Amino acid sequence: MVMGQLKTKVDVAVIGGGPGGYTAAIRAAQLGLETVLIEKNWLGGTCTNTGCIPSKALLHAAETLYSTVDKNAAAMGIYADAKLDFAKTQKWKDGVVSGLRDGIATLCKLNGVEVIEGTAFFSGPNTMTVETESGLRDIEYKKAVIASGTKAKGLPNLPVDHQRIIDSDDVFTLKELPKRILIVGGGYIAAEMANLFLKLGSKVTIVHRGDRLLKAMEPEMAALLPPAIKEMGGEVLFGSEITRLEGYEALLKTPQGERRIPFDKLLVAGGRIADLDSLTLEKTKVLLTEEGLVAIDASCRTMDANIYAVGDVTPGPQLAHKAFRQGKVAAEAIAGMKSAFDNAAIPMVVFSDPEIASVGLTEEEAKAKGYRIMIGKMPFSASGRAKTLGNTTGFVKIVADESGIILGVHVVGSEAGILIAEAALALEMTATLEDLAATIHAHPTLPEALMEAAEDALGKAVHLYRGKRR
Repeated sequence: MVMGQLKTKVDVAVIGGGPGGYTAAIRAAQLGLETVLIEKNWLGGTCTNTGCIPSKALLHAAETLYSTVDKNAAAMGIYADAKLDFAKTQKWKDGVVSGLRDGIATLCKLNGVEVIEGTAFFSGPNTMTVETESGLRDIEYKKAVIASGTKAKGLPNLPVDHQRIIDSDDVFTLKELPKRILIVGGGYIAAEMANLFLKLGSKVTIVHRGDRLLKAMEPEMAALLPPAIKEMGGEVLFGSEITRLEGYEALLKTPQGERRIPFDKLLVAGGRIADLDSLTLEKTKVLLTEEGLVAIDASCRTMDANIYAVGDVTPGPQLAHKAFRQGKVAAEAIAGMKSAFDNAAIPMVVFSDPEIASVGLTEEEAKAKGYRIMIGKMPFSASGRAKTLGNTTGFVKIVADESGIILGVHVVGSEAGILIAEAALALEMTATLEDLAATIHAHPTLPEALMEAAEDALGKAVHLYRGKRR
């Protein structure tokens, strides 16, 4: 890199060190481009520090605790007197996070990516300025990548104070486990946080204005969540909203009338929004969509020919694995390679209980697009492996067109997040029901349910009785 008195000249400058950003930076460096990566907080972004990784670490700890005392353990003749040291659990989670963050830093160093700690903003054509602890630093770039990620979305009537009213980021800095937690929202964050706190021992109430959780998922999958939450001691209030707070008590308007619910923490789980405010995009030719996201083409290039964008600031689902792929595409396109984000399948996993995973079109979406569809379904109650795990809740559902081409796969139950990988590959390869049904799956395993759901759609399932067929 050529250093002047005030300016650093590089081939590629990446704003944001999350999954999309650090992937773009490392891939660009691998391709021989001089690259800097600018991050204002922590390498790894939301996913590593306050999202995917810490939440799944705590969920694993919660499941470890819960599995020793739930009814399945007793049914197997296993009795335990488990107890929780929440501070130690948080410390263990912090170790997981810091280890992964350090790994990203090492990968950047080994690949020759300079990491700059600071806040970047565009200052003119092909230039940006970074506010660092030691002062301002100007960067002149040939190409730039916006990967600034998201920030927690608040609610006007419930301003987060990080004490009484918290957001999902605050969960990972709690010193004590709240005995009573009120969760506002109906998306994946609300579902995962309910699972976490219920299994750690908190009393959980979800307040949701809608009539179902996870509205983007198959309705029959989402319908399994409220009874599961109830069985664990929680409650879901649909069609309800908080009208006001009186100290540590919430007044709610519900279909059954007004209710008062005491709480120790109120968690606003309203989702996340793109973090673009500080970038001064008006100094560029970058354009935003009506939803406030960065408009890009298939190569992740914006309307400014020298600026690309990846991850949660772009249209589409806010998922780390989408950002990983886009980061690679952007770097390769910048290097002159033929690379495009043209993936047919982006799987989504919700780490609730039961676990939910989905890829491709739902039954409702397929019908709305005019497809004549075939449906196959395999309940885990008919799975030998599910029975050996003591958990037969859920099913695999496959949606295909009339020619048998798979349009969508939806899984609810144990290890749904693992099973969806095969389904995503099937969609990416334009596989048919016959392809999946004719593939030998190891027995006894849960992925057999994918094969048997395909067989069900074809009318030849062995482990399901659908009536006699001619």
